[in-house]
Amino acid sequence: MKWLTAVLLALAAALGGLLLSRNASPTPTGGTAIDTPIPLPALRLVNERGQAANLQDSGGRLRLVFFGFARCPDVCPATLAGLKNDLAGLTPQQRERVQVQLVTVDPEHDQPNVLRDYLGRFDPSFTGLTGDAGTIDEAARVMFVANIKPLPEPEDRGGHGEHAGARAGSAAPSDDHSDEVPGGANVAARVHGDQVSVVDTQGRFVRVYGNANVTSGELRRDLPALIRLYGG
Repeated sequence: MKWLTAVLLALAAALGGLLLSRNASPTPTGGTAIDTPIPLPALRLVNERGQAANLQDSGGRLRLVFFGFARCPDVCPATLAGLKNDLAGLTPQQRERVQVQLVTVDPEHDQPNVLRDYLGRFDPSFTGLTGDAGTIDEAARVMFVANIKPLPEPEDRGGHGEHAGARAGSAAPSDDHSDEVPGGANVAARVHGDQVSVVDTQGRFVRVYGNANVTSGELRRDLPALIRLYGG
């Protein structure tokens, strides 16, 4: 009977080790994996410190890339605050392997100092990219991000100009973001994709999390596995 006990104990230990291994190395289950990773082009941009940068360079880290802008009234600050909280759940070693990066869709306004101040309100480690509007448009295109500029404000003829939100059917001007966002409702009307793109250490676009995936906690849950899989 002793031999049977020893065998059962060995099997239990092996099974326990297998379960532990599985729990320690899960694969990402949220978001959408890009079937064929997309190498990002080395588009010339400028970072939040005014230094030359490019879209391809991941600096040896896994990047969580979000397209937004400093005068965005709601989605951008909510997403950046969520990403800050997501990173807070990582170990210091994991945290060192991840970089959150905002690419502005409003480069005319979001100069490096503006981006630096804005991102610093969330986490000083967050980085930003700005540059020529055409280059930003190309960066958005290759990463499947919508980037639609707001229509120009109509000329105010005799004091009867309307807010962009009112023209779109908003119940009242007070419901728009004109008193929350420098530049008024027209700036807030800018349309851009709200997904978070995962870029590996080789500068390849490998996975994307829609806003719903982020707010539901899927990205937070997947982060350790993403770091193992794409973080070098």
